[in-house]
Amino acid sequence: MSVIYVLLTISIIVAVIFFTAFIISVKSGQYDDSYTPSVRMLFEDELVSETSATEQEKTKKTNPTK
Repeated sequence: MSVIYVLLTISIIVAVIFFTAFIISVKSGQYDDSYTPSVRMLFEDELVSETSATEQEKTKKTNPTK
């Protein structure tokens, strides 16, 4: 029965160590995504032009005088 207490204690200590390492890495910026915003900038124009083209088609269909 004492082995369970020892294993439980060790597992809690290891869990606390990993949790502390995770918190430290998050605070130091380890998981900051600096790559995606630069790539997103390249593809936003395509999304904007596609949506504006579909909006123009919708307005032409609803109002053919323009």
